[in-house]
Amino acid sequence: MSEPVTLGGLSDSITRTLVQALGPGEGKATARLVMEDVAGFDRTKIFTSGHLVLEPETVARVLKAVGRIVAGEPPQYVVGQARFMGMDFKVTTATLIPRPETEGLVDMITDDAGRRTGLLVLDIATGSGCIAIALARALVFPTVEATDISEAALQVAAANARALNVNVTFEHADILALVPPSAPKYDIIVSNPPYIAEDEKPAMDRRVVDYEPASALFVPDDDPLRFYRPIGRYAAKALRPAGALYLEINPRFAANLTAMLVADGFTDVQVFRDYLGKNRFIRARI
Repeated sequence: MSEPVTLGGLSDSITRTLVQALGPGEGKATARLVMEDVAGFDRTKIFTSGHLVLEPETVARVLKAVGRIVAGEPPQYVVGQARFMGMDFKVTTATLIPRPETEGLVDMITDDAGRRTGLLVLDIATGSGCIAIALARALVFPTVEATDISEAALQVAAANARALNVNVTFEHADILALVPPSAPKYDIIVSNPPYIAEDEKPAMDRRVVDYEPASALFVPDDDPLRFYRPIGRYAAKALRPAGALYLEINPRFAANLTAMLVADGFTDVQVFRDYLGKNRFIRARI
């Protein structure tokens, strides 16, 4: 007969295991994530009820999750959600895991939009829907549309919108086949498309390369602007006067992208840095 496992004992045990596998900072954060999202106990409960004896099923579920993480699977996929802009988003292997730097893109848009009301927003390559949903919640009475080529990703995004109680219209669309509207339509177009060159793959975290969808990450070395080119041409015709295009970018190609957007007819193109000091965003106005 196995020894009973307490809440505090399980928390301490998996923290040690994950710290050894991931390092102190990430290991402790991941242990908290597992205890909250898999076991259902937050830090306060663990502190005040550490003596609580857990059901064997709960212990087994937690240990299984920890085993998957130690084996290399991203914790967000293991627990089924990721934090973005203070909200919990469902994620699966059909979607990228939202990144902290992308929060800077949302912040830039909301800072620029101020208190303007009724803006029409389009998010291209929405993935989990994190950008579209964050903007739908942060802007004042916007109309938000979002597209993706992946039907599986769109299902995840729609589920996130329902869970977070926002209204976003999701549609299937291929970036490479975008057809501009007959007249300018949008006030804001935003996109975080695939932008990592294939030659960068060897230096990347194996958890990203092995588990996250390659089609949402990588572009050919000989065509790094593959997705930005049609987005830029589309936005040049689809944005209303005073509208703006916002892009998350690969810092390596900031100059190339700036030149491309100017050639597309944008007259005000600016590059912005992320919280790590890297050239990560572009804003372009007609």
